[in-house]
Amino acid sequence: MNTTDSLVLAKLARQALIDKKAVDPVVLDVRRLSSVADFYLIATGSSAPHLKAIGEELHHKLQTAHLTRNRRSGEANSGWLVVDCGHIIVHLFLPHTREYYALEELWSDAPRVK
Repeated sequence: MNTTDSLVLAKLARQALIDKKAVDPVVLDVRRLSSVADFYLIATGSSAPHLKAIGEELHHKLQTAHLTRNRRSGEANSGWLVVDCGHIIVHLFLPHTREYYALEELWSDAPRVK
């Protein structure tokens, strides 16, 4: 997958988050900062059931796009789900968990994708 494809995928994933009313979805371009992924997506769900629904919508949209590499880790009740899409890593948090881990601060050198 080239970086143009991963950007398109990141935007598709962000739209899936928006479709399920995720709060403050952010796409960080980490291509120059990390060898793990091209983009990190970070978003918040309002409750554990909402977090689960966001994760399921993301999984569905990625399957529809024929992205087979789509592994999920974590449980909604823990406050943090991670979806590994290869070149895109999606972090879904409950509000207090997102604030605690502060990934946007950790990756503050990464440009935000509009």
